[in-house]
Amino acid sequence: MCLRKSSGYRPPDLINAKIYTGPIPAERGGELAMGGGRSETSALSGTGGGRGMTTTQNSQRPNACCFCWCCCCSCSWNEEERRRRRKRISQDTKMETIPNCEACTRPSAEETRLWSQSFDKLMRNAAGRNVFREFLRTEYSEENMLFWLACEDLKEEINKGAIEDKAHSIYEDYISILSPKEVSLDARVREVINRKMQEPTTQSFEDAQLQIYTLMHRDSYPRFLSSSIYKSLLHGGSRTSSES
Repeated sequence: MCLRKSSGYRPPDLINAKIYTGPIPAERGGELAMGGGRSETSALSGTGGGRGMTTTQNSQRPNACCFCWCCCCSCSWNEEERRRRRKRISQDTKMETIPNCEACTRPSAEETRLWSQSFDKLMRNAAGRNVFREFLRTEYSEENMLFWLACEDLKEEINKGAIEDKAHSIYEDYISILSPKEVSLDARVREVINRKMQEPTTQSFEDAQLQIYTLMHRDSYPRFLSSSIYKSLLHGGSRTSSES
């Protein structure tokens, strides 16, 4: 015993641990790579087999709340953010807006002046809607007017088959979160629409149409009255009236 101690004898396991330079076993390698934690391989094949399998399956399972999150996120965007998105889409994909406008005669000077008195008078006038739509296009929010007009067209339909076709078309074009022309609606109105779409009628989008009408009135209409589009038409009509 004394000779072994004086000659610097060490147990074999300590010597091996100090001089071993061979490959590291797979399980141990996973632990070292993870900073000492259990690797995914060891979790599946080692002592924690069942628990490791559950963790792997959960990591591959799609997030059940993904759709809800996207919907809520979309509903919470304000109109300014939505306009910026429209601008990016228009620049990136050069998406063409629908060029067709309502047939109407050139507005008189008196009609043009009436548009500034109330938003209702503007929206009741075909020429006023066309000019306002032209302004909305410059703000990348033309879809608000297009949606409102589509709802008005739906209200005039009497054929049941045509009502269903138009309702589904409106939903895909302006309500679906996948559409580049999606309008800004809150979660309550979307829920009402989804419920009514099970049996579409001419009034399926009534709440949504009112909300978009209110949005255009409060958000876009004041800027329209100060825009160069309206002022040039107003002053041009005034000069024409005075000359005659």
